[in-house]
Amino acid sequence: MAILLAANLDAAERAQWLALLRGAMPDETLLDERGGGGASIDIAIVANPPHGALQGLPGLRLIQSLWAGVDSLLRDASVPTDIPLARMVDPAMNQAMAETALWAVLSLQRGFFELAEAQRAALWRTLRQRRADEVPVAVLGLGQMGRAVAERLSANGYPVTGWSTRADRDLASVLSAAEIVVNLLPLTPATTGIFNHDTFASMRRGASLVNLARGAHVVDADLLAALGRGQVSRAVLDVFDTEPLPADHAYWSHPRVTLLPHIAAQTDPRSAARIVAANIAAFRAGRSPQNLVDRKRGY
Repeated sequence: MAILLAANLDAAERAQWLALLRGAMPDETLLDERGGGGASIDIAIVANPPHGALQGLPGLRLIQSLWAGVDSLLRDASVPTDIPLARMVDPAMNQAMAETALWAVLSLQRGFFELAEAQRAALWRTLRQRRADEVPVAVLGLGQMGRAVAERLSANGYPVTGWSTRADRDLASVLSAAEIVVNLLPLTPATTGIFNHDTFASMRRGASLVNLARGAHVVDADLLAALGRGQVSRAVLDVFDTEPLPADHAYWSHPRVTLLPHIAAQTDPRSAARIVAANIAAFRAGRSPQNLVDRKRGY
């Protein structure tokens, strides 16, 4: 049997992944291209695979994603729906996300974004120094990354409230109590566009949004309107509905929007290759792979 790497990667990234995966699974046959070996492929390792890449594989029994998010795979009608799909859960990614969230929250707490603006204008400004325990934070999404973020923020003194779509507490009450909202929800039909006019109206006036999940969670026009009227004071955005973000998008020049190019928590091939190898070894041994996706929930 063989494993297919079906991924949209540049040449250097592909070479790195192939070397690390082959090093972690020396007894496996890892194919970079299907060629004529489609019938022998029983596992596919994927990262934004080309549409149709997983069709015509009669022996396929497991799909292992290299990315934490699987919403694009679930939207691809060419990806078989009867094959188990495992997503990437890597403690290294969780910690990277926690670091980014802490940077964003700390910068909002201490006014560092405003001070960066003052520097560009050659203005000497001082701001009132606030303590972390004066800044309540809501973390939406309590999966592996969300919990890591909540724990890191709490350890740094922030009062943290967690919320998930399965929580008993309603979202509006959580938003109204927070000065900073960090979004790490999975993207599902239920959460698409969850940050909209009504949601922003539920937030404490002058609160900030940190979106580290998916761009489609946010209705861009509604966020821009909320920023314009001061309902939302600042947005830190790592993800966008269209990526790369178009050059003419209003976010680029907005004075109260800070952008990151979808780098809050990248898959680290060094640790991820070992996780993939362990999951495949468990599958080969007849055990259930870790972190299988519930297609009905969407994550």
